[in-house]
Amino acid sequence: MPKALRPHPDRALPAGEAREVARRIHESTRDLPLLCFHGHVDVALFATDEAFGNPAELLVVPDHYVTRMLISQGVAPDRLGLPRRDGARTAEPRDIWREFCSHWDLLLGTPSRYWLEHEFAEVLGVEVAPSAETADALFDQISARLAEPEFRPRALLDRFNIEVISTTDAATDDLAHHAKLAADLPGRVIPTFRPDALVHLDRPGWSDLTRQLGELAGADTSTYAGYLDALRQRRHAFLAAGALATDHGHLSAAATPLDDSAAARIYESALRDEVSAEDASAFAGHMLFQMAAMSAEDGLVMQLHPGVLRDHHPDIHAAYGPDQGHDIPVATEFTRSLRPVLERFGHADGFRMVLFTVDETTYSRELAPIAGVYPTVRLGAPWWFLDSPDGIRRFRELVTETAGFYNTSGFVDDTRAFLSIPARHDLARRIDAGYLANLVVEHRLEEDDAFQVAKDLAYNLARTTYIR
Repeated sequence: MPKALRPHPDRALPAGEAREVARRIHESTRDLPLLCFHGHVDVALFATDEAFGNPAELLVVPDHYVTRMLISQGVAPDRLGLPRRDGARTAEPRDIWREFCSHWDLLLGTPSRYWLEHEFAEVLGVEVAPSAETADALFDQISARLAEPEFRPRALLDRFNIEVISTTDAATDDLAHHAKLAADLPGRVIPTFRPDALVHLDRPGWSDLTRQLGELAGADTSTYAGYLDALRQRRHAFLAAGALATDHGHLSAAATPLDDSAAARIYESALRDEVSAEDASAFAGHMLFQMAAMSAEDGLVMQLHPGVLRDHHPDIHAAYGPDQGHDIPVATEFTRSLRPVLERFGHADGFRMVLFTVDETTYSRELAPIAGVYPTVRLGAPWWFLDSPDGIRRFRELVTETAGFYNTSGFVDDTRAFLSIPARHDLARRIDAGYLANLVVEHRLEEDDAFQVAKDLAYNLARTTYIR
């Protein structure tokens, strides 16, 4: 007999005396709208509003949490449908789905299992667990469901109660999809400015992207001054399209400014394809400071999430390209690295920085003390490997005593997996409900205060962090 799929109504809530209190707190937040200000869903999904493809293309291929787990157990990337750089054919969708279902038990104990069970049961109406035996029937059932009009992306915005969702867009994006969405769904789907490809001078294709930046901005990027002007112009274009934030994914949080002559020298060496790795790294840190300065000017919230060594395995990168799951966190230092930014903008009117990390050893030692003293800093929600039940709980335990609740950004998901968004927000609300319930039963927090804090963490803090 196939195993039934019935997520427990008390899942992720605490045991013992706190559970009943947690139920009440969670019930008070479960129907609040979702604010998704740190999203990575492809904007074309909403602009075209076409039906999703098959279950494999929607739920397996783009989900790095899933594919990296299966790859770690010896499943070849081609069998999971990872697109190859050379365009060679990989597995067919039904075969990818069978591979996933036959390895369903590998996800036990992981947040992926939690999110997928929520998606299957509460979004797609699936009642049996994936397995080798149920794979084909589930593929057909989910495919039929995805073809229904109420499962188009725009309809799901309403069903998921998503008030605002951001996409993350390259600085060289022409924003044509966002122009369409501004007319069709004003203020609902907004861009986020991400300049990473333009500030790392030694990345492949940098020169071509810089020329493209100049063409879009109407600026001369053959000079460092023109390059800065082009970035300002693109930021203004994003603001006009509804953007609220920028997004920066550097290896380190170092943000040390260079003098103009040194920055210009390094920039010109990159144009000649002669930049050294040391100079490229210094320039990236310099530009992180420049992006902070521009945020202080134009008001875009600056989101920083450093500390990930991308494309750890060169052969996987060569065969399948970037962002295919072989990205590994590294230790990250914030206190000294961000000091130049905080000296200049830590108390500046109009500036806001949201700090994310995958290095939780910094929570109580660095991040909470920084947010606990600088009025322009907020701590972002646990993301990537940490947006998990225990990861979110540890975040609350380690930062609250120093930073409080109100120096955090509230929960904003960080995902490309559109169908997982309600599951991620629900999980965060359940964990926060449990954390607050424990404070209540320990008589460290009044229950009415816990209800208010829960609503702030779920909705109000995200709104006030990004909409000012």
